[in-house]
Amino acid sequence: MSAPTRRELLKATPLLAVPWLSGYSNGQGAEPPTAAPFPGRVVRMQEPQNLEFPISALQDTTTPTDQHFVRSHFAVPKIDMATWKLKIEGQVENPLELSYDDILKMKSETKPITLECAGNGRVFLTPAVRGLQWGFGGVSTGSWTGVPMAAVLEKAGVKAGASEVIFVGADQGNIAADPSSPGPIHYDRSIPLEKVLKSDCLFAHKLNGEDLPASHGYPLRGVIGGWFGMASIKWLNRIIVVNKPYQGFWQTLDYSYFERRDGGMPSLVPVTAIDPKAVIAKPSLSEVVPVGQAYRIHGAAWAGEQKVGQVDVSVDGGKSWERAKVQEQPSSLAWAFWEYSWTPAARGPASLVVRCTDEKGNRQPDKRDPDRRSYKINHLVPVEVLVK
Repeated sequence: MSAPTRRELLKATPLLAVPWLSGYSNGQGAEPPTAAPFPGRVVRMQEPQNLEFPISALQDTTTPTDQHFVRSHFAVPKIDMATWKLKIEGQVENPLELSYDDILKMKSETKPITLECAGNGRVFLTPAVRGLQWGFGGVSTGSWTGVPMAAVLEKAGVKAGASEVIFVGADQGNIAADPSSPGPIHYDRSIPLEKVLKSDCLFAHKLNGEDLPASHGYPLRGVIGGWFGMASIKWLNRIIVVNKPYQGFWQTLDYSYFERRDGGMPSLVPVTAIDPKAVIAKPSLSEVVPVGQAYRIHGAAWAGEQKVGQVDVSVDGGKSWERAKVQEQPSSLAWAFWEYSWTPAARGPASLVVRCTDEKGNRQPDKRDPDRRSYKINHLVPVEVLVK
């Protein structure tokens, strides 16, 4: 896989003003925001390619494909489309081998889905932990088009007693870190059958109306709506239906956290659904904000499988909170934009914080839970600014 070019990393792509802001008014005479050139994605790793969306550039509810964050565990595999097949095997009545054309002929659906890396926000953990040091931008929302997984499994005929589905990508390599892998392994992940059969899971072949780019899993990606991105397997070519829990590397030794069961004893469980989270796009860290003038604090919020219930903003480090204005979500699987008008009255440092509560009342925690290891990072992170 070639390294990202300077043009890819630094090119400025003009964006249209966000339609939902066309009627923006804070009652204090502030002008609506204008679109700005895209500054380029942040390189978190050169090879394999891992690129972060700069959250301060948030302008469009659907992230343009060339701005969408990229998470790769191994190099992009070489795919021979003349021989590529999606194989469905294991606990099924009719094992299948579907060509790309077979998949394209099946009825597809398009859904706006937010994907977030399970380690998004890892740079804010103290003490520092291993893994890619994502800031706020290991998250994006795309318009994904694909065949519902339930339709394909129906063709295969899932046997009684089946409980999980293992998704296997064509990418592979060695993990040399501790814990290390037992030689070369593919990137794979098991998903409960109950989840796979829901309407929010697709065998996606398009992103934002175009064929998947290689960096996003061409020719096929299994998109698991509402779950962290590690479950949405790229370069998908094999599916195994099983009738017992799969204890693969990527959900036991990695992408797992401690959950306290049975009298508080910590037990490792796989990372699954996205937690409620809100982030501030603007102002940025250490930005200078003018005193006595209305400033539009804005950002995005998401809550995995649930809809966003409310977003609250604090301009005094969490001592007091005010309700933000939240845009209607395109679906429960996609983020919502929010905004809050702030007129700072005094000069000096200010600590801005935002929090999301989902429709079931689950709210971002104030503090970090160490049982989560280096994943599921949604504790409150202040953005410090200077009022002058």
